Amino acid sequence: MTGASGAEYTLRLFECCLQKNIQVQFITSQPGQIVLGMETELKLGGSPQKMQQKLADYFNADPELITVYSKDQWTAPPASGSSVADAMVVCPCSMGSLASIAVGSSENLIHRAADVAIKERRTLILVPRETPFSSIHLENMLKLSRLGVVILPPNPGFYHGVKSVAELVDFIVARILDQLGIDNDLSPRWGN
Repeated sequence: MTGASGAEYTLRLFECCLQKNIQVQFITSQPGQIVLGMETELKLGGSPQKMQQKLADYFNADPELITVYSKDQWTAPPASGSSVADAMVVCPCSMGSLASIAVGSSENLIHRAADVAIKERRTLILVPRETPFSSIHLENMLKLSRLGVVILPPNPGFYHGVKSVAELVDFIVARILDQLGIDNDLSPRWGN
């Protein structure tokens, strides 16, 4: 999670993965923690172990399903191509993080883990939250898309008669889960 608006997407995706007993490795930037605290009632801070416990409590989940890494924890498994993560989602993804990933600068563990996902040809999904996009943003997204990265802006559909913000969030999280190959019924399917 980076410092763009959209913390509800992060939390809902987290919740859905935990409900399916999927091991989640979580890395957040300091701006991500600030945005999370501004947009939700969840306040993260302190050591990765404290954040892990707060997340487990928040989701009423088995703490063994959650591993939290500091953005500066360069020896963490996501920094290595020999790690076992199947996929990575940066949700929300700030334009600064997207740019760092596009140029391979690896300024922190989030960027390095994304770099590893690209070099190892693993699924990488970026959920960029910015509007409007500048030409620089679009060029960076095109570059990443050509490398096989999924660019999934949180642009919900309204065709299924949404009645709440939660339904709009679920629409986007369902698309992310679809890209990860995780079965879900969060949002109605077109034609159903």
